[in-house]
Amino acid sequence: MQYRKVKILGTGKYMPSMAVTDEEVDRRLGVKPGWAAKAGGVGTRYYVSEGETASSMGAAAARMALEAAGLEFTDIDCLVCTSGTKEQPLPSTASFIQQALGAQDSGVPVFDMDATCLSFLVGLDTMSYMITAGRYRYILLVATEVASAGLDWSHKESAILFGDGAAAVVIGPAEPDEASAIIHTSLHTYSRGARYSEIPGGGTRFPPERSQPSERSFTFQMDGTGIFKMASRLLPDFMDELLSGANTSMKDFQLVIPHQGSAMAMRVLRRKLGIGEQQFMNITPNHGNTIAASIPMGLHEAIVQKRIQRGDRLLLIGTAAGLTLGGMVLDY
Repeated sequence: MQYRKVKILGTGKYMPSMAVTDEEVDRRLGVKPGWAAKAGGVGTRYYVSEGETASSMGAAAARMALEAAGLEFTDIDCLVCTSGTKEQPLPSTASFIQQALGAQDSGVPVFDMDATCLSFLVGLDTMSYMITAGRYRYILLVATEVASAGLDWSHKESAILFGDGAAAVVIGPAEPDEASAIIHTSLHTYSRGARYSEIPGGGTRFPPERSQPSERSFTFQMDGTGIFKMASRLLPDFMDELLSGANTSMKDFQLVIPHQGSAMAMRVLRRKLGIGEQQFMNITPNHGNTIAASIPMGLHEAIVQKRIQRGDRLLLIGTAAGLTLGGMVLDY
Protein backbone atom coordinates (compact mmCIF):
# COMPACT_ATOMS: atom_id res chain seq x y z
CA MET A 1 0.00 0.00 0.00
CA GLN A 2 1.18 3.56 -0.80
CA TYR A 3 -0.41 5.34 2.19
CA ARG A 4 0.36 9.07 2.38
CA LYS A 5 -0.94 11.58 4.94
CA VAL A 6 -1.90 14.26 2.42
CA LYS A 7 -5.05 16.39 2.64
CA ILE A 8 -7.13 18.28 0.07
CA LEU A 9 -7.34 21.72 1.67
CA GLY A 10 -9.42 23.59 -0.90
CA THR A 11 -10.85 23.38 -4.41
CA GLY A 12 -12.01 25.84 -7.06
CA LYS A 13 -13.61 25.81 -10.49
CA TYR A 14 -14.04 28.20 -13.41
CA MET A 15 -16.36 27.76 -16.38
CA PRO A 16 -15.95 30.06 -19.41
CA SER A 17 -18.71 32.45 -20.41
CA MET A 18 -19.90 30.94 -23.71
CA ALA A 19 -22.58 28.29 -23.16
CA VAL A 20 -22.90 25.94 -26.14
CA THR A 21 -26.03 23.80 -26.11
CA ASP A 22 -26.65 20.56 -27.99
CA GLU A 23 -28.98 22.55 -30.26
CA GLU A 24 -26.12 24.89 -31.19
CA VAL A 25 -23.87 21.91 -31.83
CA ASP A 26 -26.52 20.43 -34.14
CA ARG A 27 -26.52 23.69 -36.12
CA ARG A 28 -22.72 23.82 -36.34
CA LEU A 29 -22.59 20.23 -37.56
CA GLY A 30 -25.52 20.64 -39.94
CA VAL A 31 -27.26 17.57 -38.55
CA LYS A 32 -30.85 16.76 -37.68
CA PRO A 33 -32.05 18.52 -34.48
CA GLY A 34 -31.64 16.25 -31.47
CA TRP A 35 -28.68 14.32 -32.87
CA ALA A 36 -26.07 15.75 -30.45
CA ALA A 37 -28.32 15.18 -27.44
CA LYS A 38 -28.86 11.54 -28.38
CA ALA A 39 -25.25 10.81 -29.44
CA GLY A 40 -23.37 12.70 -26.73
CA GLY A 41 -25.67 13.31 -23.79
CA VAL A 42 -23.87 16.51 -22.81
CA GLY A 43 -26.66 19.09 -22.95
CA THR A 44 -24.49 22.17 -22.38
CA ARG A 45 -20.75 22.63 -22.53
CA TYR A 46 -18.76 25.89 -22.31
CA TYR A 47 -16.20 27.41 -24.69
CA VAL A 48 -13.77 30.24 -24.07
CA SER A 49 -14.70 33.59 -25.56
CA GLU A 50 -12.71 36.76 -26.17
CA GLY A 51 -10.31 37.51 -23.32
CA GLU A 52 -10.46 34.05 -21.79
CA THR A 53 -7.34 31.89 -21.89
CA ALA A 54 -6.15 28.72 -20.21
CA SER A 55 -4.07 30.79 -17.79
CA SER A 56 -6.83 33.27 -16.94
CA MET A 57 -9.25 30.40 -16.25
CA GLY A 58 -6.62 28.56 -14.24
CA ALA A 59 -5.89 31.64 -12.16
CA ALA A 60 -9.60 32.16 -11.44
CA ALA A 61 -9.97 28.56 -10.26
CA ALA A 62 -6.75 28.87 -8.23
CA ARG A 63 -7.99 31.96 -6.39
CA MET A 64 -11.15 30.09 -5.40
CA ALA A 65 -9.15 27.08 -4.21
CA LEU A 66 -6.80 29.26 -2.16
CA GLU A 67 -9.74 31.04 -0.53
CA ALA A 68 -11.37 27.69 0.32
CA ALA A 69 -8.07 26.54 1.86
CA GLY A 70 -7.72 29.76 3.87
CA LEU A 71 -4.38 30.47 2.21
CA GLU A 72 -2.72 33.17 0.10
CA PHE A 73 -0.51 32.51 -2.91
CA THR A 74 2.44 33.59 -0.75
CA ASP A 75 1.81 30.42 1.30
CA ILE A 76 2.22 28.18 -1.76
CA ASP A 77 5.54 26.37 -2.20
CA CYS A 78 4.93 25.05 -5.74
CA LEU A 79 2.39 25.50 -8.55
CA VAL A 80 1.84 22.68 -11.02
CA CYS A 81 -0.33 22.91 -14.12
CA THR A 82 -1.81 19.45 -14.66
CA SER A 83 -3.42 19.82 -18.08
CA GLY A 84 -3.66 17.90 -21.34
CA THR A 85 -3.58 21.06 -23.46
CA LYS A 86 -1.06 23.90 -23.39
CA GLU A 87 -1.62 27.62 -23.80
CA GLN A 88 1.42 27.61 -26.10
CA PRO A 89 4.30 25.18 -26.70
CA LEU A 90 6.79 27.20 -24.65
CA PRO A 91 7.03 28.20 -21.82
CA SER A 92 4.90 26.21 -19.38
CA THR A 93 1.24 27.10 -18.90
CA ALA A 94 2.03 27.17 -15.17
CA SER A 95 4.24 30.21 -15.69
CA PHE A 96 1.34 32.08 -17.31
CA ILE A 97 -0.97 31.06 -14.46
CA GLN A 98 1.54 32.46 -11.97
CA GLN A 99 1.60 35.67 -14.01
CA ALA A 100 -2.21 35.84 -14.16
CA LEU A 101 -2.26 35.52 -10.36
CA GLY A 102 -0.12 38.65 -10.14
CA ALA A 103 2.73 36.65 -8.65
CA GLN A 104 5.22 37.01 -11.51
CA ASP A 105 7.96 38.18 -9.13
CA SER A 106 7.27 35.61 -6.39
CA GLY A 107 9.94 33.09 -7.35
CA VAL A 108 7.54 30.22 -6.54
CA PRO A 109 8.60 27.24 -8.69
CA VAL A 110 6.09 26.28 -11.38
CA PHE A 111 5.95 23.61 -14.06
CA ASP A 112 3.57 21.52 -16.16
CA MET A 113 2.74 17.82 -15.89
CA ASP A 114 0.93 16.24 -18.84
CA ALA A 115 -0.69 12.82 -18.81
CA THR A 116 -3.58 14.02 -21.03
CA CYS A 117 -6.96 13.28 -19.38
CA LEU A 118 -5.29 11.88 -16.25
CA SER A 119 -2.91 14.81 -15.75
CA PHE A 120 -4.56 15.91 -12.51
CA LEU A 121 -4.57 12.42 -11.04
CA VAL A 122 -0.89 11.94 -11.96
CA GLY A 123 -0.01 15.37 -10.59
CA LEU A 124 -1.84 14.73 -7.32
CA ASP A 125 -0.15 11.34 -6.94
CA THR A 126 3.35 12.56 -7.80
CA MET A 127 3.29 15.79 -5.79
CA SER A 128 1.83 14.09 -2.72
CA TYR A 129 5.19 12.37 -2.31
CA MET A 130 6.89 15.78 -2.28
CA ILE A 131 4.68 16.75 0.65
CA THR A 132 5.28 13.56 2.63
CA ALA A 133 9.03 13.91 1.98
CA GLY A 134 8.93 17.44 3.41
CA ARG A 135 10.12 19.08 0.19
CA TYR A 136 6.99 21.26 -0.03
CA ARG A 137 4.20 22.01 2.44
CA TYR A 138 1.45 23.53 0.28
CA ILE A 139 1.07 22.76 -3.42
CA LEU A 140 -1.38 24.30 -5.88
CA LEU A 141 -2.51 21.98 -8.68
CA VAL A 142 -4.33 23.58 -11.62
CA ALA A 143 -6.01 21.77 -14.52
CA THR A 144 -7.13 24.18 -17.21
CA GLU A 145 -8.28 23.10 -20.66
CA VAL A 146 -9.27 24.80 -23.91
CA ALA A 147 -10.48 21.72 -25.74
CA SER A 148 -12.53 23.76 -28.22
CA ALA A 149 -9.35 25.05 -29.91
CA GLY A 150 -8.52 21.58 -31.23
CA LEU A 151 -11.92 20.23 -32.24
CA ASP A 152 -12.32 18.64 -35.66
CA TRP A 153 -15.90 19.47 -36.63
CA SER A 154 -15.74 16.96 -39.47
CA HIS A 155 -15.51 14.25 -36.80
CA LYS A 156 -18.96 14.60 -35.25
CA GLU A 157 -18.63 11.91 -32.58
CA SER A 158 -15.74 13.62 -30.80
CA ALA A 159 -16.69 17.26 -31.50
CA ILE A 160 -19.92 16.94 -29.50
CA LEU A 161 -18.20 15.74 -26.31
CA PHE A 162 -15.72 18.40 -25.28
CA GLY A 163 -15.88 21.59 -23.27
CA ASP A 164 -13.48 24.13 -21.80
CA GLY A 165 -12.88 25.02 -18.17
CA ALA A 166 -10.52 24.91 -15.21
CA ALA A 167 -10.29 23.46 -11.73
CA ALA A 168 -7.72 23.88 -8.96
CA VAL A 169 -6.87 21.99 -5.79
CA VAL A 170 -4.62 22.96 -2.88
CA ILE A 171 -2.98 20.05 -1.06
CA GLY A 172 -0.94 19.91 2.11
CA PRO A 173 0.02 17.60 4.97
CA ALA A 174 -2.71 16.01 7.08
CA GLU A 175 -2.37 16.07 10.84
CA PRO A 176 -1.73 12.70 12.54
CA ASP A 177 -5.24 12.62 14.03
CA GLU A 178 -6.95 13.43 10.70
CA ALA A 179 -8.36 10.70 8.46
CA SER A 180 -7.34 12.43 5.22
CA ALA A 181 -4.84 10.39 3.19
CA ILE A 182 -4.03 9.02 -0.24
CA ILE A 183 -4.37 5.28 0.16
CA HIS A 184 -3.27 3.81 -3.18
CA THR A 185 -2.77 4.83 -6.81
CA SER A 186 -2.44 2.67 -9.91
CA LEU A 187 -1.49 3.67 -13.46
CA HIS A 188 -1.21 1.24 -16.39
CA THR A 189 -0.27 2.34 -19.93
CA TYR A 190 -0.85 0.15 -22.99
CA SER A 191 0.73 1.98 -25.91
CA ARG A 192 -0.85 -0.42 -28.39
CA GLY A 193 -3.68 2.13 -28.18
CA ALA A 194 -1.50 5.24 -28.52
CA ARG A 195 -2.98 6.20 -31.91
CA TYR A 196 -6.58 5.86 -30.73
CA SER A 197 -6.50 9.41 -29.34
CA GLU A 198 -4.03 11.97 -30.66
CA ILE A 199 -3.16 15.32 -32.19
CA PRO A 200 -0.47 14.24 -34.68
CA GLY A 201 0.85 17.69 -35.62
CA GLY A 202 2.25 20.63 -33.74
CA GLY A 203 5.33 18.91 -32.32
CA THR A 204 8.60 17.92 -33.96
CA ARG A 205 6.91 15.26 -36.09
CA PHE A 206 4.71 17.67 -38.05
CA PRO A 207 5.67 21.29 -37.35
CA PRO A 208 2.96 23.73 -38.56
CA GLU A 209 5.17 25.25 -41.29
CA ARG A 210 5.53 21.98 -43.17
CA SER A 211 3.14 21.65 -46.05
CA GLN A 212 2.64 17.89 -46.25
CA PRO A 213 0.42 17.33 -43.19
CA SER A 214 -3.27 18.08 -43.64
CA GLU A 215 -5.12 20.60 -41.48
CA ARG A 216 -6.59 17.68 -39.56
CA SER A 217 -3.09 16.84 -38.32
CA PHE A 218 -3.42 19.76 -35.91
CA THR A 219 -6.85 18.89 -34.53
CA PHE A 220 -7.91 16.20 -32.10
CA GLN A 221 -8.46 12.78 -33.66
CA MET A 222 -10.12 9.94 -31.78
CA ASP A 223 -11.09 6.35 -32.48
CA GLY A 224 -13.85 6.13 -29.90
CA THR A 225 -14.72 2.53 -30.74
CA GLY A 226 -11.08 1.45 -30.39
CA ILE A 227 -10.74 3.17 -27.01
CA PHE A 228 -14.03 1.73 -25.77
CA LYS A 229 -13.17 -1.85 -26.73
CA MET A 230 -9.64 -1.73 -25.35
CA ALA A 231 -10.58 0.00 -22.09
CA SER A 232 -13.54 -2.33 -21.52
CA ARG A 233 -11.29 -5.35 -21.89
CA LEU A 234 -8.62 -4.00 -19.54
CA LEU A 235 -10.83 -2.42 -16.88
CA PRO A 236 -11.85 -5.51 -14.82
CA ASP A 237 -8.27 -6.67 -14.13
CA PHE A 238 -7.17 -3.07 -13.54
CA MET A 239 -9.88 -2.56 -10.93
CA ASP A 240 -9.04 -5.84 -9.20
CA GLU A 241 -5.42 -4.70 -8.85
CA LEU A 242 -6.39 -1.20 -7.68
CA LEU A 243 -8.85 -2.39 -5.03
CA SER A 244 -6.52 -5.14 -3.86
CA GLY A 245 -3.67 -2.65 -3.51
CA ALA A 246 -5.87 -0.41 -1.38
CA ASN A 247 -7.31 -3.34 0.62
CA THR A 248 -10.78 -2.00 -0.07
CA SER A 249 -13.94 -2.80 -2.06
CA MET A 250 -16.47 -0.86 -4.14
CA LYS A 251 -18.97 -0.74 -1.28
CA ASP A 252 -16.44 1.23 0.80
CA PHE A 253 -16.60 4.28 -1.48
CA GLN A 254 -18.86 7.15 -0.56
CA LEU A 255 -18.37 8.51 -4.08
CA VAL A 256 -16.73 7.53 -7.36
CA ILE A 257 -15.47 10.54 -9.34
CA PRO A 258 -14.58 9.51 -12.90
CA HIS A 259 -13.01 11.30 -15.81
CA GLN A 260 -16.06 12.50 -17.70
CA GLY A 261 -15.21 10.92 -21.06
CA SER A 262 -18.73 10.67 -22.48
CA ALA A 263 -22.26 9.81 -21.37
CA MET A 264 -21.79 6.32 -22.81
CA ALA A 265 -18.52 5.87 -20.93
CA MET A 266 -20.27 6.89 -17.71
CA ARG A 267 -23.01 4.29 -18.23
CA VAL A 268 -20.54 1.52 -19.06
CA LEU A 269 -18.34 2.36 -16.07
CA ARG A 270 -21.28 2.26 -13.69
CA ARG A 271 -22.51 -1.05 -15.08
CA LYS A 272 -19.12 -2.78 -15.15
CA LEU A 273 -18.18 -1.69 -11.64
CA GLY A 274 -21.63 -2.05 -10.10
CA ILE A 275 -21.76 1.57 -8.94
CA GLY A 276 -25.08 2.90 -7.61
CA GLU A 277 -26.42 6.22 -8.89
CA GLN A 278 -25.94 7.99 -5.54
CA GLN A 279 -22.39 6.66 -5.39
CA PHE A 280 -21.45 8.12 -8.79
CA MET A 281 -20.44 11.70 -9.63
CA ASN A 282 -21.63 12.47 -13.16
CA ILE A 283 -21.13 16.07 -14.34
CA THR A 284 -21.04 15.27 -18.06
CA PRO A 285 -24.54 16.69 -18.77
CA ASN A 286 -23.56 20.28 -17.92
CA HIS A 287 -19.79 20.26 -18.44
CA GLY A 288 -18.92 17.84 -21.22
CA ASN A 289 -15.47 16.27 -21.36
CA THR A 290 -13.09 18.91 -20.00
CA ILE A 291 -10.04 16.63 -20.36
CA ALA A 292 -7.84 16.72 -17.24
CA ALA A 293 -10.06 19.29 -15.54
CA SER A 294 -12.98 16.85 -15.35
CA ILE A 295 -11.82 14.89 -12.27
CA PRO A 296 -10.98 17.95 -10.10
CA MET A 297 -14.21 19.59 -11.33
CA GLY A 298 -16.12 16.53 -10.14
CA LEU A 299 -14.25 16.68 -6.83
CA HIS A 300 -15.08 20.37 -6.43
CA GLU A 301 -18.77 19.78 -7.20
CA ALA A 302 -18.90 16.87 -4.76
CA ILE A 303 -17.64 19.18 -2.00
CA VAL A 304 -19.90 22.11 -2.94
CA GLN A 305 -22.96 19.85 -3.20
CA LYS A 306 -22.05 18.27 0.17
CA ARG A 307 -22.00 14.79 -1.30
CA ILE A 308 -18.81 14.03 0.63
CA GLN A 309 -17.63 14.75 4.18
CA ARG A 310 -14.20 14.62 5.81
CA GLY A 311 -13.02 11.04 6.16
CA ASP A 312 -15.17 9.69 3.30
CA ARG A 313 -13.44 7.26 0.97
CA LEU A 314 -13.33 8.32 -2.70
CA LEU A 315 -12.31 6.69 -5.95
CA LEU A 316 -10.87 8.85 -8.72
CA ILE A 317 -10.72 6.90 -11.98
CA GLY A 318 -10.37 7.37 -15.71
CA THR A 319 -8.60 6.69 -18.97
CA ALA A 320 -6.23 8.84 -20.97
CA ALA A 321 -4.54 8.91 -24.35
CA GLY A 322 -1.63 6.56 -24.44
CA LEU A 323 -3.75 4.38 -23.70
CA THR A 324 -3.60 4.74 -19.91
CA LEU A 325 -5.91 3.54 -17.16
CA GLY A 326 -5.58 5.32 -13.82
CA GLY A 327 -7.20 5.19 -10.43
CA MET A 328 -6.67 6.62 -6.96
CA VAL A 329 -8.22 5.62 -3.64
CA LEU A 330 -8.20 8.45 -1.10
CA ASP A 331 -9.85 9.43 2.16
CA TYR A 332 -11.11 12.99 1.91
